[in-house]
Amino acid sequence: MTVRSQVDKREVPVRKKVYANLKMAILSGHLGPKERLTEEHLAETLGVSRTPVREALYRLEAEGLIRPLETRGFIVSGDSREEVEELFELRAILEGYALRIISERIPEESFQQLDTFIDKAQAALETGRMGDVFKWNTRFHDHLHELVSDTTRLYRMIVDMRKQVLRHRKVTLQSTEGAQRTIDGHRKILLALRLKDPELCEKTMRQHIKLAKEDALLTLLKENKEQ
Repeated sequence: MTVRSQVDKREVPVRKKVYANLKMAILSGHLGPKERLTEEHLAETLGVSRTPVREALYRLEAEGLIRPLETRGFIVSGDSREEVEELFELRAILEGYALRIISERIPEESFQQLDTFIDKAQAALETGRMGDVFKWNTRFHDHLHELVSDTTRLYRMIVDMRKQVLRHRKVTLQSTEGAQRTIDGHRKILLALRLKDPELCEKTMRQHIKLAKEDALLTLLKENKEQ
């Protein structure tokens, strides 16, 4: 289990910081499905009292990220097949629409930047640096989404959706095959953008995320068989 050991009490109220840290630990996969959480252990790890931890756990339960045990404590919830499919379908709709908008406004300098991210991800994959593969692939999407940051509602929805699928992305990008598919998908997205074809851009992004969904579902199936 990985949670930051100390909470900075000066920046924001402790209860908000505890909640944010625990939620990100779950969404990023540092706190994995089936992992048991207790107030005592979390309070000690984070260096806070049990009250903000208790409040955070109740909020996370209400959001469906954890569920109570019959005994003391909580357990991190795992996404079902239906939930994974829903997450990626929603992501495909949002990011497909976003790329359609981007295709009509992307500045010339962005093409080189995106191409650089792809090259760095490929180089990292060829040398087995999977953490860097994830970093540069994430930068690719970050840059795209910055281009619609002025479309406030869409941008916020995409940011939230990316948090929800983060742990699935991290798992699927740990395999060489999954990482290569992602990089190849980014090359197709960049080509569609260069052609400045809105319909092709939306279709290409949706296909890219469809493949990511299939990888996530395959990983979920393997995990369920191992339990």
